[in-house]
Amino acid sequence: MTGTTRLRLMAVHAHPSDESGNGAASLAKYAAEGAEVLVVTCTGGERGTVLNPAHPLPAGPAGLGATRARETARASRVLGVAQCWLGYPDSGPAEPGEPLPADGFSGADLTAATGRLVRLIRSFRPHVVTTHEGEGVHPHPDHLMAHRVTAAAFTAAGDRAAHPGAGPPWQPLKLYYGHASHPARSTALHLALRRRGATLPYTPPPGEPVHQPHLTTRVPCAEYFPRRDRALLAHASQVDPYGPWFAVPTTVQQEVWPTEDYTLARSLVPVELPEHDLFAGITTTGDITAPAAPAPHRESALTTP
Repeated sequence: MTGTTRLRLMAVHAHPSDESGNGAASLAKYAAEGAEVLVVTCTGGERGTVLNPAHPLPAGPAGLGATRARETARASRVLGVAQCWLGYPDSGPAEPGEPLPADGFSGADLTAATGRLVRLIRSFRPHVVTTHEGEGVHPHPDHLMAHRVTAAAFTAAGDRAAHPGAGPPWQPLKLYYGHASHPARSTALHLALRRRGATLPYTPPPGEPVHQPHLTTRVPCAEYFPRRDRALLAHASQVDPYGPWFAVPTTVQQEVWPTEDYTLARSLVPVELPEHDLFAGITTTGDITAPAAPAPHRESALTTP
């Protein structure tokens, strides 16, 4: 990172705990290096399920929502980042064939939800925005909605004519989709464990589709994996300390796959791929309100949201 102005990173996630399970070490790294980092959590997670068998069951959705809010605050402190809410109810576990609640985030009006995020973008003024990808195997409807809202808000935030009541326009410069895991990483860890005499069924069952994202950016952040793990454990209702999140020792992960991985979807500054820094190409000599050197010839090679 270069320049005199503090760089700013916004990470948009669907549910509490998503920020700790997808890109947490990157967030901790950039915060420790002096960037301002804001996590936007779209829903309260109140219709989720308690996934840690040792955790007491909260009293109904309101109790679970309060529990997950406390956990999110603790995880944010561990990571050293700020956090705020987009303000939508969780859509629930999204069981196949079951209808989703009408008031859940996945069924929200796209324009209204985009307007809420535009207001946050214009207030925080991030140079880089990250969110969930829009593909994958059986993605959760709230993750898909977070993807759609973030992609729309990335463009609308810099448009003076869009959402005029949401504050002065601000154009982020780069948009990334984060990948908590993917086949290349899973296979590498699986083989590493097997070489060490352990087994872990990372490979998908026969016939299950495999989505391998197009990775453009690998951020070295292995030294922050322990902090990521502590943030995950702060979500005690969701994360079993003896469960699959911790099946691969942190030291093995640091040795075999020491990065967190992203797809660069949009860039309004020149880029050279592959990258190793979410802020690559962004030089701050003062607050940026528009890119000084757009690179449409580069953007044409990227995934469009």
